Amino acid sequence: MSAGKFICGFIVGGAIGAIAGILLAPKSGKETREMLVNSAQEMAKRADETAKQIQSKADDAVSELQKRGEEIKNKLQDLITKQKDANENA
Repeated sequence: MSAGKFICGFIVGGAIGAIAGILLAPKSGKETREMLVNSAQEMAKRADETAKQIQSKADDAVSELQKRGEEIKNKLQDLITKQKDANENA
């Protein structure tokens, strides 16, 4: 299971649990609506934070891959140059 699917499932499960708990709690309609609004705002905040963390990790991974790709390219160019020099001197 990928981390993205796990996080999505975690958020959806948390939302369902929170809503079920609020709807089943013995409170007035006004209090229940206030709790629903507060819970929705908190879940949106958490989802935004999670998305930012995922984006940051993805950006770091892409940056690292670009760095490694550049290193590999430079090594290959050095090897090609050495091989050409060796062929010319042979």
